[in-house]
Amino acid sequence: MISFSSINKQYGKQLIFVDASFQLNPGEKVGLVGPNGSGKTTLFRMVIGEESPDEGDVSVPKKLTIGYFRQDVEEMSGRSVLDEAIAGSGRAGDLHHELEALQKAMEDPDRLDEMDSILARFGDAQEEYEHLGGYTLEAQAREVLHGLGFADDQVDGDVGALSGGWKMRVALARVLLGRPDVLLMDEPTNHLDLESIIWLEQFLKGFEGALLMTSHDREFMNRIVSKIAEIDAGEITAYSGNYDFYERERAIRENNQQAAFARQQSMLAKEQRFIERFKTHAAKAAQVQSRIKALDKIEKIELPKKRTVVKFDFRVPPRSGDQVTVMEDLCKAYGPRVIYDGFSLTIRRGERWAVMGRNGAGKSTLLKMIAGATQPDSGTVQLGASLTMGYFAQQSLDVLSADLTILEQLQQDFPQDGIGSLRSLAGAFQFSGDDVDKKIRSLSGGEKSRLAMARMLYNPPNFLVLDEPTNHLDLATKEMLIGALKDFEGTMIFVSHDRTFLRGLGSRVLELGGETGKERNPRIYPGPYTEYVDALGHEAPGIYS
Repeated sequence: MISFSSINKQYGKQLIFVDASFQLNPGEKVGLVGPNGSGKTTLFRMVIGEESPDEGDVSVPKKLTIGYFRQDVEEMSGRSVLDEAIAGSGRAGDLHHELEALQKAMEDPDRLDEMDSILARFGDAQEEYEHLGGYTLEAQAREVLHGLGFADDQVDGDVGALSGGWKMRVALARVLLGRPDVLLMDEPTNHLDLESIIWLEQFLKGFEGALLMTSHDREFMNRIVSKIAEIDAGEITAYSGNYDFYERERAIRENNQQAAFARQQSMLAKEQRFIERFKTHAAKAAQVQSRIKALDKIEKIELPKKRTVVKFDFRVPPRSGDQVTVMEDLCKAYGPRVIYDGFSLTIRRGERWAVMGRNGAGKSTLLKMIAGATQPDSGTVQLGASLTMGYFAQQSLDVLSADLTILEQLQQDFPQDGIGSLRSLAGAFQFSGDDVDKKIRSLSGGEKSRLAMARMLYNPPNFLVLDEPTNHLDLATKEMLIGALKDFEGTMIFVSHDRTFLRGLGSRVLELGGETGKERNPRIYPGPYTEYVDALGHEAPGIYS
């Protein structure tokens, strides 16, 4: 279907692809992995023709339809969310909007002299639209938008009023509605809550076309892909299996390559000793020359490329009192929409609360009330004795100094600590080498999130309030963070859509009600997230049979 044959690509001195080959076959679901900057986005751009290889061939059949979901979303305004989603659904979407324009033209008294041609075009467009199944398009669009977390009033509302994260969901809906032959998806789970991720999993499992995607969500990748294409050091290596299989197989290949390298080095050293010993002996001259020529022809085995994840031992926080937070009779509403009505909860030292609930159930609102960023309409939030709180949310990025470099920011925050320790901290959050000299104003959202998290955890508080802490984190950083927080001796309450994070850290579950008029009361599950899933029979409260 789509093939890359011996491609080479270079940006300045940076080699992206070196004689790399890869093929995406019909119906395959492939996960694309590799370190930051390895060339994943470049590969996507080559498929859609935005970039070309310096050498080699990229073959894409002309009649192939391709849907590409990327992280940079174009401006959206002037339409409803529904119409914006339909606009991306290929020919049927184009006809949908043309028919709307023709209907307006037929009602325009100033265009009476054009009415014959307008009616003729309307008839032709309507016939083609019906043939393409266009009259089911609106229902399909609503289903997809609901699956991605939109409420009815949002679906029919102005797309221009949405935040950037919600516009990303509209862009995702557009691509899905197009039902292309090939889906290219760059981090599709960013900005989605757990319910929407699970819905997207089901959609992609039923998708009949080919899929090539990147994702930092291990669970999501495992459940969808049956093949991994790894880009590393200019090469593309295929593994037949899901992400867990890829990790195991990669480790086996690395060990085998390490052993082969050691054997070859031993053989080369032995041959070199023979050459050095007998190079001045006339009787052995022919053998020496023969061995020198043989060594020149041997293809040298290289050491496997090791990906290093910097481990960082976070400091032990001071001990807090037994009661960390006591919430009593909390009430909170936004206009007519009641979020909390008489809610009470006590959080005790050492507990790790995972807050679950459908979009709009009040997860972030609860964390804001605990952190003091939002006040309840009534009721109290009382923090315990000897408490130091660390609150992480997207607003945490606002306290970074744009004109400083990463290292300068850390030095400003921790003036008593040495450069080596601060570089280790930066390295644990994937800022290695010259990365620490980047200006904060030039960092991506994900890089700023990593830096904000590093600053908070270096001298950890004894109470962590974390709102989507794994957004934008790559798998290596995420797993380092989970490992560090498993040993954290303080108390946590967090919202996360990452099931690896939930499974690794949630020792208590608070399930909040839905956003309809029939709210279920908040439910407390006294055991870990894994037991909660077993008891519920589903991975999220918004997913019911």
